Amino acid sequence: QVQVVESGGGLVQAGGSLRLSCAASGSIFSINFMGWYRQAPGKQRELVAVMPSGSSTTYVDSVKGRFTISRDDAKNTVYLQMNSLKPEDTAVYYCHVILNGGYQYWGQGTQVTVSS
Repeated sequence: QVQVVESGGGLVQAGGSLRLSCAASGSIFSINFMGWYRQAPGKQRELVAVMPSGSSTTYVDSVKGRFTISRDDAKNTVYLQMNSLKPEDTAVYYCHVILNGGYQYWGQGTQVTVSS
């Protein structure tokens, strides 16, 4: 069994910052892919930032220059530093983990609310 747990969400004013963390634990040999997605009310889940092993990171255009994804493979943890937050960044943020071998896991989500 693998558990994926996000933390760090909350309420922040526009222009503020938050740092999300996602830790994977359990029967993990190696992780191929870690990334962040988000889903706003009434909208489809969208990719925010992803960091495949050995490949370059990818960001959705709307967060480029404001968000930074990073990984600590020794801790099986991925982070999302979010700066200059905007009300349109309000959403539930989900962590996605893909193990070598193809097994995929999602976290339960963490709410980020940005007030104007």
